[in-house]
Amino acid sequence: MAGKLFLCATPIGNLGDMTPRVVETLEMVDVIAAEDTRNSIRLLNHFEIKTPMTSYHEFNKVEKANQLVGQMLNGKNIALITDAGTPAISDPGEVLVQKCQEAGIVVTSLPGPAACITALTLSGLSTRRFCFEGFLSADKKERKYILEALQNETRTIILYEAPHHLIKTLRDLYEMLGDRRITLCRELTKRFETVYPTTLEKALQYYETEEPRGEYVLVIEGKSREACREEKIAAWNEMSLTEHMAYYEKQGVSQKDAMKQVAKDRGLGKRDVYKQLLEMQ
Repeated sequence: MAGKLFLCATPIGNLGDMTPRVVETLEMVDVIAAEDTRNSIRLLNHFEIKTPMTSYHEFNKVEKANQLVGQMLNGKNIALITDAGTPAISDPGEVLVQKCQEAGIVVTSLPGPAACITALTLSGLSTRRFCFEGFLSADKKERKYILEALQNETRTIILYEAPHHLIKTLRDLYEMLGDRRITLCRELTKRFETVYPTTLEKALQYYETEEPRGEYVLVIEGKSREACREEKIAAWNEMSLTEHMAYYEKQGVSQKDAMKQVAKDRGLGKRDVYKQLLEMQ
């Protein structure tokens, strides 16, 4: 009978956030796959967990995942932990989960701390709709592509960033998104937890004199729907009414329905569009 994979969330700072269920599971499994065994041994020692560990990280994620899947097919239960937080979120654990599903191995998640959710709840920004981007790519083309995609994102945006890249990322965000509200979170759940609600412009000014320290979670205000609507109307208004009508009629839309859509695009009444078309004729 095949074993299981247990995704075990570990504290992002405060050891008091370790759940009893995670402790019990880490004691029960045959092997713990850890992102950095040198880091995780301190956690295991604190809770007096003696289960053997093996390394599973970005640079061995495919080869090691195949090995771990083989062990689970032979009946072993394996727990996956990351250095801090929930495995498989912006993390090589997603590869192991995919391979387990392909092999028919049961995967279960033991919920717990996640820096992205913790920061979102502290941000003071909208939590109803949000998107998570993790760390922005270091590749210039990929980074530009992602930032351009975020320009019209109406959901709250969550990013991770290292201290030595923070200023560059803030500058890129300001240049691509304009001045938006942002909350910068660091040292979450720790003694010197910092939550700094501000704007992108003011954040840049602040870090010109203050050295960034610690890992950051950036929570950025999404673009307002009204701003998106105004930009769309402005784009349509660059066309003449006849060009706008022709755009839809070429797609096989009837003149009546094309007029309705043009009115909607431009934020006008259908009668106003009809009147202006008559005047142009």
